[in-house]
Amino acid sequence: MEERGIDQVTEVTNTSWFARLGQAIVGVLIGVIFVVVSIGVLFWNEGRAIRTAQGLAEGAGIVRSVPADRVDPANDGRLVHVSGMLSTAGPASDADFALQVNGVRLVRHVEVYQWKEETHSETRTRFGGGEERTTTYKYVRTWSDKPIDSDRFKEPRGHTNPVMTYQSRESLAPGTRLGAFAVPEPLLRGFGEPRRLAATDVQADALQIRVNKPVAVNDGVLYVGRDPSQPAIGDMRISFSEVPLETASVVAAQAGSGFAPFPTHTGTTVELIAAGAVPAKVMFQHAEEENVTMTWILRLIGVIFMLIGFNFVLRPLAVAGSVIPLLGDVIGAGTFLVALVCTVAIAPIVIAFGWLWHRPLIGIGVLAVGAAATWSLTRLLRTRAEAKKAARPAT
Repeated sequence: MEERGIDQVTEVTNTSWFARLGQAIVGVLIGVIFVVVSIGVLFWNEGRAIRTAQGLAEGAGIVRSVPADRVDPANDGRLVHVSGMLSTAGPASDADFALQVNGVRLVRHVEVYQWKEETHSETRTRFGGGEERTTTYKYVRTWSDKPIDSDRFKEPRGHTNPVMTYQSRESLAPGTRLGAFAVPEPLLRGFGEPRRLAATDVQADALQIRVNKPVAVNDGVLYVGRDPSQPAIGDMRISFSEVPLETASVVAAQAGSGFAPFPTHTGTTVELIAAGAVPAKVMFQHAEEENVTMTWILRLIGVIFMLIGFNFVLRPLAVAGSVIPLLGDVIGAGTFLVALVCTVAIAPIVIAFGWLWHRPLIGIGVLAVGAAATWSLTRLLRTRAEAKKAARPAT
C-alpha cells in the first residue's frame, strides 16, 4: 500500500512470521560471510601495518638528501630526499573554459542542484510474529557534485534529475620538475592545497552561449541559472582553484632523471611528497602517523563487520521469539549483547594472531607477558584469599 504526499511517498509492507524466519535463516549465511571477511580484514590489516612500518623504518635508515639542481647517476635506484622549487613546461589548462594557470594543478569543481531521495523506515512487530514496515521516501533538493540517478527513486515522476553537462575534474601542468628531477603525474595528484580562483565575466559570457542559459559570476563562482538565492533543479555552480608553483620535498627512488616508488624488503614501496622544504625525518614521521591512522580505521571497519555478522547469525532466535512481540524484543536485545561479547572477545584475538604471525618474537613476547601477568594476579588473589581464611577466628 502506498500513500503519496507533497514530495514524499509512504509505503506500508507486511511480512509474515514464516517469511521473516526464512529471511533470518538465509541471513545466517550472510552473517557467516561477514564474520569470515572481518577476520580476514583484521588479520590482513595487521600484516599490512607491520610491513608498512618496517618499510618506512627501512627507508628512514637509508634515505640520503641530495641537491635538486643536479641529477647524480651514482644515486640511480637509491632512495633520495630532494627539496626545491617546482617548475613546469607549460600551464595547467581547462580547455572547456579557456582557462590557463601557471601552477601545478588546476581544479574544476562542479555542483548541480538536484533531487535527492531520503528514506526513513519504522517497523512494528504484530502479535503472531508478523511485521509491518512503514517506509517514507522524501524528496529534497540539494547541491551535489555527483550525478544522482533519479531513475532509481521510488517515485521518479516529478523528481527527474538533469544530465550533468560538466563534471568536476583536475588538470596537471605538463613537464613538472623539481629542480633537475622530473616529477611523475601520480606523485603530483593530491599534492598541495588548492587556492581559489575567481571566475571572470568573459568565462560567464562564453558559457552562456554554450549552455543557452543565464550565467553570471556570483562571489567568484560561475552560476548557471536565473537566481542564486532561489536555485532551481538543473542550476549549476562551477568554481576553480589552483595549486601554485611552490617549494616541494620528495622522498622516492631516483629513476634516471626522475622519481619512482622505492621497493623495500617488506614488499612495500616508499614514495612521499610534501609541500615546502620538509626534512626527510619529518616526512617519514608523517607517513608513520598516517599508517597508524589507517590501521585503526581498518580495525574499526573489521570490528563493525564482525558485529554485523554475529547479529545476522543470531537473528533467527529473535525472529522465532517475536511471536510474542515483547519476548522478541527481549531476545533481540540479548542476541545483540551476545554478538557484542563475541566481537569483543574474538576481534582482539585475531589482531593478536596477526602480530604473532607477522612478528613472532613480539607476538610471543606479548603472550608471555600476558600469561605471566595473569598467573601472578591469580596467585596474588589466591594468597590473599588463603590469608583471610587463616585469619578468621575458629568457631
